[in-house]
Amino acid sequence: MERTVHKIWGKIKPFTREEDKNIIEHLKDNPDKDGIDRFTDVTEPELHFFPASGAEPHPAVLVFPGGGYSHLAWSHEGLDIASFLNLQGFSAFVLKYRCPGRREAAHADAARSMRFIRFHAERFGIDPEKVGVIGFSAGGHLAATISAPASPVPYPETGEEMDKENFKPDFSLLIYPAYLVDVNTGVPAPEFKIDSSTPPAFLLQAEDDFVGVENTLYWYLNLKKAGVKAEMHLYAEGRHGYGLLQKGFPVCSWGTLAAKWLEKYVRD
Repeated sequence: MERTVHKIWGKIKPFTREEDKNIIEHLKDNPDKDGIDRFTDVTEPELHFFPASGAEPHPAVLVFPGGGYSHLAWSHEGLDIASFLNLQGFSAFVLKYRCPGRREAAHADAARSMRFIRFHAERFGIDPEKVGVIGFSAGGHLAATISAPASPVPYPETGEEMDKENFKPDFSLLIYPAYLVDVNTGVPAPEFKIDSSTPPAFLLQAEDDFVGVENTLYWYLNLKKAGVKAEMHLYAEGRHGYGLLQKGFPVCSWGTLAAKWLEKYVRD
């Protein structure tokens, strides 16, 4: 795939730490030899852009790989997803966000990325009113932080013109998301506020997922209560972290469902 890489921050990068200058980004060791590239020690966030072919402007999706905020599952929840989106006629942006243990910084990176994409929409050949997000596991949580934010200010403003752009996506796909709700009560985590302005959502998870299928179930119910359009798919088996290309469980065919949802709710 054709790819260009873009820095999202200018001279001001909120939540920068002094120790960042001594940290070197690297791929984690892979003792399980599962073929998944996992980046960690990310201090310089980047957007990797994969344009769709054909007549512009295209709808676009910002992709958040998972990894528990300790690393980024870059290949199967990032690059594979960009390829899938391009096949559906969507341009894709995969975000390499700050980690490990940098939730506040990652949230800022996510919001800034949406603003960056919309600010440069003409340059990228995309429709700024059809830009959504897809996130996996912790990346699903990150997608939710800008879809249903409790605070309208995602980071200290930089004073740049770009920060006048809306950071809330036009639609979201949350795939086996984590950390969304209290799994015992169903109450959304304090960083969220679901209301009528929350964008339409596609939700998917397996009941034997160790992070708790309640994340998807209660998120859907809260969306329904707020009058937000949502489609939910729950499966008995599948566990967690299967990405798009794994086989063996019915849930692994979720790409077909997502493609139909995107066609119906976004491209019409």
